[in-house]
Amino acid sequence: MSSALLFQLQSFCILALMLYGVTQTKIRLRHIKIMSTAIIWDLILILQIELTRSAVAKAMKIIENPTMLKIHLIFAIGSVLLYIVMAVTGTKVYKGRNDLIPWHKKFGITTLIFRAMTLATSFFAA
Repeated sequence: MSSALLFQLQSFCILALMLYGVTQTKIRLRHIKIMSTAIIWDLILILQIELTRSAVAKAMKIIENPTMLKIHLIFAIGSVLLYIVMAVTGTKVYKGRNDLIPWHKKFGITTLIFRAMTLATSFFAA
């Protein structure tokens, strides 16, 4: 199995785990565990890609990169930034800031869209 296929498979599983985690919002602790696992797994996947492909060095060559890779990078970096927002708002909601639930939900939908687009564009950027 090639590393590209292994990365694609992991990426699909991460997105599927996130989608399952969304269905578990009523069971707060389960939702937190599932989503935390998916985010950590995704960060580990990024580290794997960096270690095998020197992805950061390639990404830094912005002018030379094909358009699809640039689009992929926007979604991938956006996903990571949104993970930070989700962790911050999610922690505050868990600690009782229920007024943040609508924001957490809106950012969550955006995060899922960005993560799905990261997966979709990875087929063309690899």
